[in-house]
Amino acid sequence: MSEDNINHPRLVLIFSGKRKSGKDYVTDALKDKLGEKAVILRLSGPLKELYAKNNGLDFSELLSPGAYKEKYRNDMVRWSEAIRNEDYTYFCSASIKKYEADKFPVWIVSDARRLTDLKFFRENYGDRIRTIRISASEDVRKKRGWVYTEGVDDQETECGLDSVQNWDFRIENNGEQSGDELIEPFLQLASS
Repeated sequence: MSEDNINHPRLVLIFSGKRKSGKDYVTDALKDKLGEKAVILRLSGPLKELYAKNNGLDFSELLSPGAYKEKYRNDMVRWSEAIRNEDYTYFCSASIKKYEADKFPVWIVSDARRLTDLKFFRENYGDRIRTIRISASEDVRKKRGWVYTEGVDDQETECGLDSVQNWDFRIENNGEQSGDELIEPFLQLASS
C-alpha cells in the first residue's frame, strides 16, 4: 500500500436491502456524485466472477438482473456458502482486492447480505463504517419487477440482515424522494 493510501478507507458506507429495493440505484447515484474519491464494492462481484470461471459461464450475464442469473442462483449460493463456511472473510477480502479499494478514501459496499459481511467490516474498519438499510414497499418492488420467489426471497441472501436493528441510517426508497435527496446524508459524511 502506498503512503498516500495508508489512511484508506476514511469512510465505508455499507448498504443492505431486499431485491428491487434500489440498492444499485442509490449506490450508483452516490458514486456518480463522489466521483474519483469513491469506489463501489460489489461483494457479489468476485463471487460471480469465480463461479462463472469455474463453470464456463458468462460473468457479465451473472452480474445483470435477469433470467440467466436466476437460472444459476441456487447453485451459486450453495457453492459460495461452502467457501464462506471455510472463511467468512473470503468474498469481502476478494472484493476489496478486485476493485482496488485501497486506492480510494470512500468505499461504497452496495450489497451486504449477511451478518458475517457486517462482522468483517466492523472488525477491520471499526468506527469508519456506517450501515444503511434501504427498503421499499412490496408494491413498489413489484413495480420494479420483483416477484416473490421461494428458495430465493426466503434465504439468507435476502433475509440474513433482517434481524439487524442498529442501522446507522434507514432509507425508504418508494420513489417519493429524488436520488439526490436520498444520498445527501452520505455526501455530507464523505465531505466531512
